[in-house]
Amino acid sequence: MLNEMDRTERLKLMKFVCSFAWADLQVRTAERAFVAQLIRRLNLDDDDKKQVREWLEVPPAPETVDPTQIPVEHRVAFLDEIEGVVISDGEIAPEERENLELLRELLV
Repeated sequence: MLNEMDRTERLKLMKFVCSFAWADLQVRTAERAFVAQLIRRLNLDDDDKKQVREWLEVPPAPETVDPTQIPVEHRVAFLDEIEGVVISDGEIAPEERENLELLRELLV
């Protein structure tokens, strides 16, 4: 499914993943490793990698992360990758759990 996304959709996915990494107000080493692996899987170019690194330093603005903009055909993939970053550090903070459940409700 990931290989069916165009560049815009891949960046949108990364923006969501990074915003969820920030849900507990810190991006842990395991979350950074998950993001790095996803960057490789998506074959992002250098400009896109730079953008993602910026999102790991400063979270994307909340108004730019709109679940209604996730294409219907990619919603399951988005949820899978977002859940992956949330559980990557072995802990699910209450904020992460709440945000993930809200997103799931909006998309399913």
